[in-house]
Amino acid sequence: MDGLEEGIRLFRLKRWQAALEKLLQVDTGGFGVAENTELAYYLGLCYTKLEHYDDALLYLEQVITAAADPLRIYQCRMTLSYIYVTTRRFKLAEFELGRLVSGGFESVQIFTTLAYAAWAQRQYQRAVDYYERALEIDQNNTTALNGLGYILADSDIDVQRGLRLCRRAVEKRPQNGAYLDSLGWAYFKGGDPNEARIWLRRAFEIAPHQREIKEHMKIIVGDS
Repeated sequence: MDGLEEGIRLFRLKRWQAALEKLLQVDTGGFGVAENTELAYYLGLCYTKLEHYDDALLYLEQVITAAADPLRIYQCRMTLSYIYVTTRRFKLAEFELGRLVSGGFESVQIFTTLAYAAWAQRQYQRAVDYYERALEIDQNNTTALNGLGYILADSDIDVQRGLRLCRRAVEKRPQNGAYLDSLGWAYFKGGDPNEARIWLRRAFEIAPHQREIKEHMKIIVGDS
């Protein structure tokens, strides 16, 4: 177990590559199901951190098949959904998260990830519904406040409420470029381009290379 424990220690120190190398060298000759499952879990996490997603999927799927601990299964399905969202395989992300919800799990992270996947597929009302469920769990969650506010404003479902929600997100996280961008865009959608420019410029100062901020700058400010 020494190699496994050392690999886990390195992982917790965020030394992803060193942890991976140590874990790949572990002698599994005397391992039972529990030890092999633990090894597969940390290999999957290391590959995820290193953005080797196809390798990560193989190990995380092994854990879901073999693990008896519901929390470990929850962690693996959340990681799988992250990988699928990152690689724009939104239907697969929805499948993993749907399995969690049907199994009795509910969390802000589940619903905000489902909301983002729905938004990316232009299913705006579904995204709104998921963000609403996230806010039922935590009414001050900034990811849900910002996400819901942006969609309500951008899709013209309820621009004024969207503006209020975006303001709340910025009040809680005033240095978050994405939130500043959402607020600026909500002001623009609400017919206040002057206020929109103020917030878009602040967003651009913080995150000048973020694609969506640059696009909004071109529309509202006229430069980037």
